[in-house]
Amino acid sequence: MTVNALGIYEKALPQGLSWKEKFELVHKLGFNFLEFSIDESDERLARLDWTKEERNEFRQAMWETNSRINTMMLSGHRRFPLGSKDPAVRKKSLEMMQKAVNLAVDLGIHNIQMAGYDVYYEDKTMNSRELYVENLKKCVEMAAKKMVMLSIETMDDPFINSLTKISHLKTQIKSPWLQAYPDLGNLSAWPENNVPQQLESFDGNIAAIHLKDTKAVTPDYKGQFKNVPFGTGCVDFEGLLRELVRLNYNGSYTIEMWTGDNQDSDPIAEIKGAKRFFEEIFAKVGIEQETVND
Repeated sequence: MTVNALGIYEKALPQGLSWKEKFELVHKLGFNFLEFSIDESDERLARLDWTKEERNEFRQAMWETNSRINTMMLSGHRRFPLGSKDPAVRKKSLEMMQKAVNLAVDLGIHNIQMAGYDVYYEDKTMNSRELYVENLKKCVEMAAKKMVMLSIETMDDPFINSLTKISHLKTQIKSPWLQAYPDLGNLSAWPENNVPQQLESFDGNIAAIHLKDTKAVTPDYKGQFKNVPFGTGCVDFEGLLRELVRLNYNGSYTIEMWTGDNQDSDPIAEIKGAKRFFEEIFAKVGIEQETVND
């Protein structure tokens, strides 16, 4: 039996809530933490420039509700990638990272999850890869100075779609402050990945885990990496979670879903359904969720 924290992604929650309301809802739904989003939208990128007063207001809401945030999901680099051919974009990407590290320190967040893209809207080249590695090294140095972990997510993109590739990056950037954030859905969707062996080989690099279902990539199908109902995709959650218990994985799990962005959905009902899905599997494989503090 292992005890793990279970969190929910911010974008799963209904829109329009105050931070205090979000934290209270996270507790009510039975989660240990909220995963904070800084995506490529202007609205969420603006969080990087929160004033001292705005940061204090956020902290107060978190403390008053006895809440915490384990991870900042920094997907804004998709819009401003580290490997861009445009020097101005690369400069912006590094400025974003420094702001993200500073914000994480102010909000008490210890882990920044980075999307593993060299570029997203540009053509991938050997040069984009090299620029990515060069700038990732700068990002790790920024984070290490403030003792903040950077963890790269395994992606819906072949650039970094395995723990093997993240482990190789660690041979180029030798730092304990650079680790992996595997998404069990993204790992499982790529046919070249032997997911159990990936987890066994690189379990010492895993800082946190995303729980998401996907549909597999095939020669005739690009796969589906988002909005696949749990239990209908290709992920063997019971097998992989049982393995993680055997490997004594003690980090957190986050249920990744986007119901809050869909105006036609019932976010609360969908979150409850997802949590029941994983509670049943946790009971089978020997995972006990950390007690939720009121």
